[in-house]
Amino acid sequence: MRLRNIPRAESVLEACKEVVKNPESLCGHWNQEFQNERPLHIEIGMGKGQFLLTLAAENPQINYVGIERYSSVLLRAVEKFQELEAEGKAPANIRFICMDANDLPTVFAPAEVSRIYLNFSDPWPPNRQRKRRLTWRAYLEVYDEILRQQGDLCFKTDNQRFFEWSLQEICQFGWLIQNISLDLHNSDFEGNVMTEYEEKFSAEGYRIYRLEARRRLPEFLKK
Repeated sequence: MRLRNIPRAESVLEACKEVVKNPESLCGHWNQEFQNERPLHIEIGMGKGQFLLTLAAENPQINYVGIERYSSVLLRAVEKFQELEAEGKAPANIRFICMDANDLPTVFAPAEVSRIYLNFSDPWPPNRQRKRRLTWRAYLEVYDEILRQQGDLCFKTDNQRFFEWSLQEICQFGWLIQNISLDLHNSDFEGNVMTEYEEKFSAEGYRIYRLEARRRLPEFLKK
């Protein structure tokens, strides 16, 4: 489905100081942007922003960066942030970037990120467009580069086939899979923060699948 262009998106993003305009300049220096040495967590494909804004408010000891490819989608997250700002409730520990996930190594230095969130990513058809899936091996290689040694990936989806495919892809890549849930909302997992899509899908009776994957250890530690 083609995204609807919103004319005001560019001007709103440009005016918001929390939207990083030249993220490449911060590669290896995100601690300076936030003016602290706290862990850095990122969400790739943040959508309307509910998930990351909630996390940022609940965890002031962590810095968050929300990444969205499309300006018209990121606009919704920024407007939500601005609503909180008008109420004096906007978290100070969050930034936004409009960019493609392929460019992550130009924005984050090796071992600069502690956690990556992938929430309800597009489950592109596995035969024709699997290379566009954010859990495909080429993307895992990018994540492996920017994550710290004990960094991890948190992945949620409502698509069972996409989840199974991603589980296999991550296992074959050599990462440690942990905290798997095949029905998140009927499990004993604590601290789940829902996205807008998650609220909608779960209300319609869909199962939510979740896993965490810790990046592989250096070769000398695996022997």
